[in-house]
Order: sequence, then C-alpha cells, then structure tokens
Amino acid sequence: MLIRPATDADLPAIAAIQAASPEAAQWSVSGYLAYDCAVAETADGVAAFLVCRTVAPGEREILNIAVAPEFRRRGLAGALLENECRMHPGAHFLEVRASNLSGRKLYRAMGFTESGIRQAYYENPPEPGIVMKRDSC
Repeated sequence: MLIRPATDADLPAIAAIQAASPEAAQWSVSGYLAYDCAVAETADGVAAFLVCRTVAPGEREILNIAVAPEFRRRGLAGALLENECRMHPGAHFLEVRASNLSGRKLYRAMGFTESGIRQAYYENPPEPGIVMKRDSC
C-alpha cells in the first residue's frame, strides 16, 4: 500500500468510494484538492482517502475519510490517520455520525476521545455528529 497526495486523476475513485460509504460525509469531491487530500493506493488502485485542513496553528480538522467496502478492516483508515499525524503533528478534530459505531471504535483505538455532540449535524439521514479529538500526534 502507498499513501500519497491525491491528484485530479484520483477524483473519480474518491467519488466512487464516498458514494459507497453512506457513513461518510457526502460532499462534492471536486473541492477536496483545495485541502490536504491523501489516498491509500493498493495494487488494485485507490482504496481509501482522507481529507484534512488546518484550522489554527497546531490544530487540524479531518473533513472526511472513507475506505472502499472491499478494502475495509485491512488497516487503511488507520494508516491514513497515522500518516496525517506524522505529516501534521498537533491536535486533530473530527465529527462522526452517532450511528457509525465502527468508525467511533477505530477513532478511539487511534487515541481520539469524544468531546461533544452536534445535534442534527448530518443530513440524509439526519442524526447527531459526535465530535472527537486527538490531543497530539
């Protein structure tokens, strides 16, 4: 597996992964390259992606992360998160659907703690977002 910055050529694969991941934010992928967007590439092509941005010095927000269904439970999301932390040490925040128990479990295993709830944060379907924070990488 190779983790690398995403390019324009990766956007169709990112869109397909996002569409196959209803627990992920469903945003327009055309804007992802304006942020720090990384992909995990296997011999089969792009299998996962992560989008982040800096919100303040030493503080980053994970905007979206998703793994293609056929590549889940193989450590790709964890590898993308660890790569993000190596590249950008400091605090990291994210929101996760309250119903996304596997995502919340992964984030806790990666050192994130639940720090708040944003009611009605998500749409389609509407549900709260759990705010999680990792203090340092």
